Amino acid sequence: MFSSLIVTELQSINDSSTSAEKPPRHEDKAAQTHCFHCGTRCSRDSFRREGRVFCCQGCLSVFELLTENGLTDFYTLDHHAGVKISSDFAPEKFPYLDEPSVREKLVDFSDSKTTRVTFRLPAIHCIACVWLLENLFRVREGIGQTQVNFLRKEAAISFETGKVKLSEVVALLGSLGYEPDLKFADLDSAPEIGRSTAPRKLWMQLGVAGFAFGNNMLFSISIYLGLDAFHGPSVQRLVGYISLLLALPVLLYSAQDYFRLAWTGLKHRLLTIEVPIAAGILVIFAQSAFEVVTGRGEGYFDSFAGLLFFLLCGRLFQQKTYSRLAFDRDFKSFFPLAITRLVDGRKESESLSQLTVGDRLLIRSGELVPADSRLISGQGLIDYSFVTGEADPIVKEAGDHLYAGGRQIGSSIEVQITKAVSQSYLTSLWNQDAFTKPTDASLDTLINRYSQRFTKIILAIAVVSAVFWAFVQPSLSLKALTSVLIVACPCALAIAAPFTMGTAIRVLGRRNIFVKNAEVLERLAQVDSIVFDKTGTLTAAGAASIQFEGLALSIDELRFVHSLTRHSTHPYAVRISAATCTENDSLEVRSFLETPGCGIEANVGGREIAMGSAEWLASRVEGIPDALKSGSVVHLVLDDEYRGAFVLASALRSDVQQLIAQLSGYELSLLSGDNEKERPSFERLFGSSAHLNFNQSPATKLEYVRALQESGRKVMMVGDGLNDAGALKQSDVGVAVVESIGAFSPASDIIVCASVVPHLASVLKFSKGAVRIVRLSFVLSSLYNVVGVAIAAAGLLAPIVCAILMPLSSISVVAFACLTTAWWGRRSGIANADPIAT
Repeated sequence: MFSSLIVTELQSINDSSTSAEKPPRHEDKAAQTHCFHCGTRCSRDSFRREGRVFCCQGCLSVFELLTENGLTDFYTLDHHAGVKISSDFAPEKFPYLDEPSVREKLVDFSDSKTTRVTFRLPAIHCIACVWLLENLFRVREGIGQTQVNFLRKEAAISFETGKVKLSEVVALLGSLGYEPDLKFADLDSAPEIGRSTAPRKLWMQLGVAGFAFGNNMLFSISIYLGLDAFHGPSVQRLVGYISLLLALPVLLYSAQDYFRLAWTGLKHRLLTIEVPIAAGILVIFAQSAFEVVTGRGEGYFDSFAGLLFFLLCGRLFQQKTYSRLAFDRDFKSFFPLAITRLVDGRKESESLSQLTVGDRLLIRSGELVPADSRLISGQGLIDYSFVTGEADPIVKEAGDHLYAGGRQIGSSIEVQITKAVSQSYLTSLWNQDAFTKPTDASLDTLINRYSQRFTKIILAIAVVSAVFWAFVQPSLSLKALTSVLIVACPCALAIAAPFTMGTAIRVLGRRNIFVKNAEVLERLAQVDSIVFDKTGTLTAAGAASIQFEGLALSIDELRFVHSLTRHSTHPYAVRISAATCTENDSLEVRSFLETPGCGIEANVGGREIAMGSAEWLASRVEGIPDALKSGSVVHLVLDDEYRGAFVLASALRSDVQQLIAQLSGYELSLLSGDNEKERPSFERLFGSSAHLNFNQSPATKLEYVRALQESGRKVMMVGDGLNDAGALKQSDVGVAVVESIGAFSPASDIIVCASVVPHLASVLKFSKGAVRIVRLSFVLSSLYNVVGVAIAAAGLLAPIVCAILMPLSSISVVAFACLTTAWWGRRSGIANADPIAT
């Protein structure tokens, strides 16, 4: 209803019969003002509503729409935060997006209930934009959650398939001023690694500043060489005015972002780094213009243009490096994972980055569908809860389309990729709000607090320096003022944390240690209590014998067991599958179902088989021996008849004893679902100070972690990601240990290969070192600023030299953070963990 209303109003943009009241004509310029929505200067016959002025019907319509839906806080977050509606915007031009062939290229996921799509919205520019987009559900019924990536100017929008069309979503975004950038050519080709994402405007601004800088330098050569005496005063004055004209585009275009950001900060009573930079730019331009107009000299327009040129070079460097970091973050964090590819009937483990359209994959129970695919064989039972939040699985048959992000919870299926793997999309599933933990973001708080104080101090030093030199040596007053304002740069401080943590994430990712985000590393450095699960975590799959207690199984019955267990990724199932493997082919498995923490069941070769815990199977059969009701035991029920149990001996992973010794400074706990018969051996391993708890259910594990947190502890839980999902999510840092690196565990913060468990002490040591490197980067940035500001305040640095030093300081901090973090990774022992196979 609301979108159709705004469409109608936008179509009447030039209709003189609008109900908006137009003000009477006044000839005085005082009647002119700025649009309340977008800030554009309004003409005298502008539109008015509720005492506010709007430049066009489009801005007025957006204001009325926001007012109608209670979203006027948009204007309190940032004055004139709106985007002017383009004159060629036509809401009726988007129905083609609902055509199946076009729609399939755009959407990330769609079923009968929910559709999810990601758009690039170039008009996003401030926090008010983010707030408005995240409140789209209040504007249009049927739109759900919107997640905005401000740095990438992207928004992921979920909406109800039956209530809202894709074309209506695009039309609504466009009507609010955020028309998506739809380029279908980009959808058919993978993004190039390392491709620059710097906006075209920044390149243009840099080009304008560079052109003015080069030409002004040519005009100033004669002055620098002392040859200006050969020219008359008329020529000198002409050169001064030409330099002034060349500098005007630099002031009005190249420097506009610094002025805009400084003004935005001042409006919110925030002293950002752009404030002293903008002040320095204005001072040097005003002084230069004054000298030229009054005939006192040629000014400093060469230094002025050079200043902007080098400042913009620094911005370009930061943007390109940030975009590179963002790419590596998506690629290295969790999804350079291996998956099983089928090649000529053979199974090969392959990294997602190597998959291409047309590849055939084997997806087992619990594994993620890595890309949009077509189901070739097997029955799909797809859980899309990571995408939609809906827990009910969807049945899929051969030939059906499967969306990336779904998890197979039935028997193994074979699929064929139809769309390129999007690692950034898969990463976003792991970062869903449902799995996000609260954090105090102490490093961010430290940076913000430091930057605020820093800017105030710099402004004070600049003013004091200018006043001092005005009395002592007036010729140095302007130089000291502008030099202090320009050379001071907390930018290096601001980038220290993301580059250090980004490098740390990549170092860990190369060693099969996949960290969710930088906040996890910060929390990991604060851990003082570690809780271990036993089975599949401290004990190794396949490292000890398996005995079957009960009536001996025939060859055919072993085939039944093997055929069932090969579809599960649970450590017990993996071990039993390997132990029961026969020369004969596996049998067909139907109606496979895995109940986390309980067991698995299916129809295999026409017979009903269930395997799992005694408690789970007790309601189905009788006669389970009491001696086998606890411990590392998997019971077998065949056609409703109890046949016996597989007893799995516990065998510690290699170097676990050394790991426990290295963790002596932490409070250690063990939570196990087995009985207490192994308590003596684990008491010898952990020592008397550790807390050992047996016969633990998933619920009691979660409560134990919560109790530790309530006592003030920072808890790291290390579990297998299946039975321990609740405890992993509750802990401050959840570490999921997986035998198959293709398993997906969104409840965790860190995912590690089982072979990496003995190196967890090195991971903790590395995280603490990464946080120290961030603080050392703070010190390095502070020392640079102290020395630079002191020299600039003494009038010993020219503004253009300061403009060169400012980006160099950022480069030095980035180099220090990245190189030191990589060095610390080798020094802390991370290099000893298993690297990713290539």
